[in-house]
Amino acid sequence: MRKLFLSGCLLLLLSACMQKKQVDTIIYNARIYTVNERFDTANAMAILKGKIVAIGNKDSILQHFSAHEMLDEKGQTIFPGFIDAHAHFVGYGKELFTADLGNTHSFDEVLERLKIFVSHHPNQPWIMGRGWDQNKWPGKAFPNSVEKLNQLFPHTPVFLTRVDGHAAIVNAKAIEIAGIYPGEKITGGSFESFHGKLTGVLIDNAQKPVLAVIPALSAKAYAERLVAAQQNCFAVGLTTVTDCGLSYKDVLRIDSLQKAGILKMQLYVMLSDAKENYDYFLPKGPYKTDKLFVNGFKFYADGALGSRGACLLQPYTDKNGWYGFLLSSAMHFDSMAQVLIKTPFQMCTHAIGDSGNRVILQVYNKYLKGKNDRRWRIEHAQVVAPNDFTLFGAASIIPSVQPTHATSDMYWAESRLGKNRLHDAYASKKLLAQNGWLPLGTDFPVEDISPFKTFLAAVFRVDSTGFPPSGFMPENALSRTDAIRGMTIWAAKADFLEQEKGSLEVGKNADFVVLNSDLMQVPWNKVLQTKVLATYISGQKVF
Repeated sequence: MRKLFLSGCLLLLLSACMQKKQVDTIIYNARIYTVNERFDTANAMAILKGKIVAIGNKDSILQHFSAHEMLDEKGQTIFPGFIDAHAHFVGYGKELFTADLGNTHSFDEVLERLKIFVSHHPNQPWIMGRGWDQNKWPGKAFPNSVEKLNQLFPHTPVFLTRVDGHAAIVNAKAIEIAGIYPGEKITGGSFESFHGKLTGVLIDNAQKPVLAVIPALSAKAYAERLVAAQQNCFAVGLTTVTDCGLSYKDVLRIDSLQKAGILKMQLYVMLSDAKENYDYFLPKGPYKTDKLFVNGFKFYADGALGSRGACLLQPYTDKNGWYGFLLSSAMHFDSMAQVLIKTPFQMCTHAIGDSGNRVILQVYNKYLKGKNDRRWRIEHAQVVAPNDFTLFGAASIIPSVQPTHATSDMYWAESRLGKNRLHDAYASKKLLAQNGWLPLGTDFPVEDISPFKTFLAAVFRVDSTGFPPSGFMPENALSRTDAIRGMTIWAAKADFLEQEKGSLEVGKNADFVVLNSDLMQVPWNKVLQTKVLATYISGQKVF
C-alpha cells in the first residue's frame, strides 16, 4: 500500500513539473530581431499581461508554455515597435485637418490648393495650411507680396506654415487681427518686408503674434485629431513617439484621453520653453504613467536652414552678410541650464547651425562637467563646426538626428553652406562615434512619418527616388544594425525608457511590429515597399 502511495505522489510531482505555464499569447514561426545587446534573433516569444515572459527557440517555448492565442507568423519578420525619437505628434494630428501644401512648385499652386481646400471645408474661422517650401518654387524665394492671397480671402484670416514650421505666410486679415505693423521688430524672428510693406512672410518668432490669436480647438476636435494621428502612426509601425514641445495643457488633455482608453499611443513629452510650463511642472517633477512620460523641456537655439534662420558662424553663402539668428539669448539658455541641472528633467535643444550648436554645446558642457547620465540632448545637430564634435562626447550630450532631413535638404544645402561647411553637416556617423549610440526620428510633420524612409536615408543616404545613386555624403551612412537600434533601443534610451521598451527581451513591454520583408536583408530599392502587417502595444494588436 505504501509503495502505491509513493508511486502516486511521484506521478503527481512529474505531472506538475511537466505542466505548461499559461500565457496570453505565443508568437511563433517568425524571424524576430530582439535588438538586445548582441542583436540576437529568435523565432518565438511568449507574452503575459503585456510583457514578454520568454523569447527564443520555438520548440522550447511550445514545450514550456500554452496560450489562449497562438499566432503563427509563417516566416514574417518582427522588430521591436518603432520609436520616433523626435516628432510633433499633436501638431501632426492638427495638420491632418488643414490644407496640404507639400510639394507645391509655385505660390500660385499654393493658392489653387487653398481654393480646393476651402471648397471642401467652407465657413472656417481661420484657413490653415502647411508644407510649402520656397526652395521648390521659381527663384527659390519667398513671395514679395500676398496680394493674391488677400484678394482670394479678404475677410478670413489665413496662416500657412512652411514645411519646417520655422516660417509662415499670412494674409492681411491675419496681420490686422495680430496687430502687426510695418517696421516692427522681434527678437529671434523677422517680419519680412519689401519696399516698406509687409510681405506676409513671418520668420521664426515673428509667427508668435499670429499664433497667439488663433482660437484653440474644442475638446472634441482635439481628440479627433489625435486619434487620426495615432492611427497613421500605428499603420507605419510606430508604438512610441517623442513629442517635442507641448504645453502643460496638452499634457493634461493627452493624459485624460489615454486614461479614457481613447488614445493608445505611447508618448514621451518635452515641454515647451514657457513660464506656464515651468510653473506647473518644476514643483511637481517628471510625470509618468504606463503610456505617458513627461521628463524634458524643449528649447530653440535657432531656426531652420531652409528659411535661413539657422545661426551660422560665417555668413550664408547665398545671402551676403547674413548669419541667421539665435531665437533667445545665450544668457537665456545658460540660466535655464542652471535651473534644470538641479532637477531630473532633460534639457533638449533644437540647434541647426554651427553657431547655434556651439552655443548650446558650450552651455551644456559648463553645467554637465564631463561624462554623465543626464542625457541632455541636441535636437537635429545638423551643422557642426569641425572642432565642436568632441563637445558631444565630452559631456555625454546626445545628438538626436533625423536622417531624412539630409535627403530633403541635399538639393540646396550646398548653396546655403558652401562645400567646405557642408562636409561637417548631416554627419550621422561622426555624431554616432561621440557616445556610441544615436537616436533617430523623423521630425514629422516636417518630414514624412514613415520609419522606412528614416531607414533608407540613414543606411543608403538616398531619397525615395534613389537619388543620388551613390548616396548623399555616403561616408556618414549608418549600418543597418545601427539604423534599427536608432529607431528602437537607442530612441528608447534617449527617453530614459530602455528598461521598458526598445528591444524584445524578457520583462519588457510586448511592443512589436510585424513586417512583410526583412529590413536587415532587403535591397535598398525595396525598403519603401515594406508593409506593416500588424502593430502591437503591450501585446495588444492596435493595427
